[in-house]
Amino acid sequence: MAAMVVVVAALALLLGGGAVEAVWLDLPPTGTKCVSEEIQPNVVVLADYALMYESHPTAHPTVAVKVTSPYGNTVHHNENATTGQFAFTTSEAGNYLACFWLDSSEKGSGVSLNLDWKIGIAAKDWDTVAKKEKIEGVELELRKLEAAVESIHHNLLYLKAREAEMRTVSEKTNSRVAWFSILSLGVCIVVSVLQLWHLQGFFRKKKLI
Repeated sequence: MAAMVVVVAALALLLGGGAVEAVWLDLPPTGTKCVSEEIQPNVVVLADYALMYESHPTAHPTVAVKVTSPYGNTVHHNENATTGQFAFTTSEAGNYLACFWLDSSEKGSGVSLNLDWKIGIAAKDWDTVAKKEKIEGVELELRKLEAAVESIHHNLLYLKAREAEMRTVSEKTNSRVAWFSILSLGVCIVVSVLQLWHLQGFFRKKKLI
């Protein structure tokens, strides 16, 4: 049972259904640092962030945060924060962008930010689920397995749809390239005929032929 849990969980992570990403960002005094993640629609996203002060422990700068969807919609915005959290369910497929920058006058240097980004089944609070539904042990592991399998299934359907979309785009592009090649060949033939006609007229005028 334990081996099966590990295998299914690994497959879910490989397919992007339950990604966990903890990163450290070094925030400059000016400028923005961003992290992006490609996520499918209807996926739960949960992230915690916190500022850490290394070179200047007495300084207390604050950070501004903005998270946008692939189409530019703001899903989270916060200012004058040292710690925070954002959670949302994706409605669009594509790259979700989380940007951080120091927004206080006391900026200093050597300020790092820890971002713990969880996606899909990794963002689910299984302790709360276990308490609410009064399940534990093998039953809880089976519930996690079921969620992982559903995540894998949704990922496969998503990948299949993307593959079909890319195939359609590729076929349209190939068709357009073929028509453009035929048109270019036709233009070359017409230009060659016109040049030949012009040269014949020129040589007749000069009585060379």
